[in-house]
Amino acid sequence: MATDTDSVPTRVTTLLAAAAVGVYLLIVIGATTTLSHAAAACTTWPACGVDLSNPRLAIAWGHRIAAALVGLLVLGAIVACWRASAPRRAKAVLTVPFVLYPVQIGIGALAATTSAAWISTVHLLCGVGIFTGLIVALAWTLEIDAPGSDVRTAEATPSTTTPNGRTTARTSETISADSSDEPADFETNTEPVSTRSPPSADERALERARTVGTAYFRLMKPRLMWLLCLVAAAGMALAAGPELDAGTVVNVLGGGVLAIGASGTFNHVLERDVDRQMQRTADRPLATDEVGVRNAMIFGCLLAVASLGLFVTVNLLAAALGLCAILFYSVIYTLVLKPNTVQNTVLGGAAGALPALIGWVGVTGKIGIPGLALAGVIFLWTPAHFYNLALAYKDDYDRADFPMMPVVRGERVTRRHILWYLGATLLGASVLAAVASLGWLYAAATVAFGGLFLWAVVRLHRERTEDAAFRAFHASNAYLGAVLVAVVIDAIVL
Repeated sequence: MATDTDSVPTRVTTLLAAAAVGVYLLIVIGATTTLSHAAAACTTWPACGVDLSNPRLAIAWGHRIAAALVGLLVLGAIVACWRASAPRRAKAVLTVPFVLYPVQIGIGALAATTSAAWISTVHLLCGVGIFTGLIVALAWTLEIDAPGSDVRTAEATPSTTTPNGRTTARTSETISADSSDEPADFETNTEPVSTRSPPSADERALERARTVGTAYFRLMKPRLMWLLCLVAAAGMALAAGPELDAGTVVNVLGGGVLAIGASGTFNHVLERDVDRQMQRTADRPLATDEVGVRNAMIFGCLLAVASLGLFVTVNLLAAALGLCAILFYSVIYTLVLKPNTVQNTVLGGAAGALPALIGWVGVTGKIGIPGLALAGVIFLWTPAHFYNLALAYKDDYDRADFPMMPVVRGERVTRRHILWYLGATLLGASVLAAVASLGWLYAAATVAFGGLFLWAVVRLHRERTEDAAFRAFHASNAYLGAVLVAVVIDAIVL
C-alpha cells in the first residue's frame, strides 16, 4: 500500500470532515420544525432578545452562535487545504463554500427579518451547496490519485489471474491456505476417547429437525429482516403518527418478514453455484446441499404467497409493492443487475427502499412525499453501506466474476464513492426532516451518527484495511438504525 506521502496532512482532512459535520448540523436544524418555530421568536438580526428563559429564543440564539463558530471552522479548513499540498481540483471546489458562506449569512439575515417562504428555501439550498463543496473536496483530498495506493501490500504479494481476465493480489492468508501441506491426520492420536453413549433415536431425530429448521431459517436471510422491518415501521410512523393502528403494524411487518424470506430463498436458489465459489457464502444451505433446490423453491413460493396474503389484508397497493419487492430482488437484482453491471449495488438499492413505501402505503393507501423521501434516504444509503462489504470481500467477488465496484474500478475509487454516497445520504436525511416535520431527536440522531459514519469512512481512506472496511460497514448500520428509531419516536411520541 502507498504510504501517507501520497496524502495531504491528516489535520487538513480532519478539519474538512469537522467542517462538513458542522455545516450539516446547521442544515438539519434549519430543516426541522424545532428551528422553524423558534425563528418566529426572533425577527431581528444579528441579535435577538435577551430573555433566554423563552426556549424558542434560546434555540434561535444557539443557531446563530453555532453558525458563527461553524463559519470559522469552515474558513480554517479552507485555508489549511489551500496551504497544503492538496489536489488543485480540491482547492478549486473549496471556492464554493468560501463564496457561499458569506452569502448564506446574508440570506439568513433576510430570512430572519422577512416572512417570505422562498428565502428560507434559498437559505437551505445554499447550505446544501456549502456542504457538497466540503464533501467533494474531502473526497479528493483524502487520497491523491497515485499509482499503488489501492493495496497496502502490493509490492509483497503475488497476483493471480481469474477466469474473467482480471488480475488480483493474493493476500498472505490466501497464500497460506493454498500452500498448506499439513497431513489431515496430523493430530489424530491425540484426540481423547469419548465416553458418551451414542444418541438415542429420539435425540437423533430432534437434532436432525433442528438442523433442517436452521437451514430453512438461514434461507430467509434473517439478518436483513430487522433493518428492513425498521424501515417499514418508520414509513408507517411517518404516515400515521400517534394514531398508528396495531393491526396494520402486525400485518405490514408480518408480510414484510415473509417477503424478505421469500426473496432471500429465491436468491439462494439462483446463486447456489456461485455461492460455492465464494468463501463468504460456501456454507449456505443450498451450496452445501443441506436443502434441495425443489424444496427451497416450494418454501420460497409458500413464503411469497403468505406474504402477499397478509399485504392484501392491508390494501392492494401494499400487496402490489410487496410483489414488486420480491420480484425485483429475486429476478432483476440477482439475475440481471448483480452479474452484469458495476452499478448493481446502486440500482439494487431500490429493493431496500421499497419497504419504506410499503410502510407508508400500508397506512395511507397511496404514495406520498414523506414516504418517497424516506425511500430516497435508503436508496442513497445502500451504496455507502454495501461498498464497505464489497471492499472487505473483493477477492470473493472477483472469484465469482461479479463486477462489483472494487473489482472493476479499484479500491480507491470505491472508497471515494462511499464518501460521496454518504454525503448524498446525509442530504437526503435533511430533506426528510423538512418534508416530514421531524424534530430535535431526529436531528440529533442524523448529525451524531452521521458524524460517526463519516469518521469511520475517513479512517477507511487513511488505513485502507479490511478491518477499517468492516468498521465503516458497522457504522453505516448504526447510522441507519439510529435514524429510523428516531423517526419512529419523533413521529409517534414527540
